[in-house]
Amino acid sequence: MKKIVLFASGNGSNAENIMVYFDLAKTVSVVGVFTNNSEAKVIERAKKFIVPTFIFNKMELSDDTVLKQLKQLQPDLIVLAGFLLKFPIHIINEFPKKVINIHPALLPNYGGKGMYGLYVHQAVLENKEKETGITIHHVSEHFDEGEFIFQTNVNIESCITAEEIAHKIHELEMEHFPKVIERFLEG
Repeated sequence: MKKIVLFASGNGSNAENIMVYFDLAKTVSVVGVFTNNSEAKVIERAKKFIVPTFIFNKMELSDDTVLKQLKQLQPDLIVLAGFLLKFPIHIINEFPKKVINIHPALLPNYGGKGMYGLYVHQAVLENKEKETGITIHHVSEHFDEGEFIFQTNVNIESCITAEEIAHKIHELEMEHFPKVIERFLEG
């Protein structure tokens, strides 16, 4: 049985989608949800699937507290699903090529510090892009610079607000993220 750990900071819709996808799987199990936000909706979402949650602060992420919890769980994959803090290099080094993230744009464009959620979609809109998409990538020591695993795009010429773009991106995330995770774990 392959084990996944999810990291999320907020609503947790991507995390829940992953938990739904693997809920009855015989080969993959979500064994923990980590969050830096004690008010995050992802906590309630995890409870529905009886997945343990771990709430931590920035200090516990940067010292060995979170790393020790991860080592106990021994995940085959760590998935950042709407996790807004910079992921520490000491954890990346402990789990090489086993930490992935989803970004709501076609990297290398619209990535980096501060580029998340509606900030990304607003920038895409202001630049009058005809398409955007999602990128699933390995996590490195720099925001959104890890090796790409998967990209797909969507036409946004009809979109007039960042929220409309966000809706199209959300649909791509829901459709592709769990499938890409499954393929990644299969090797």
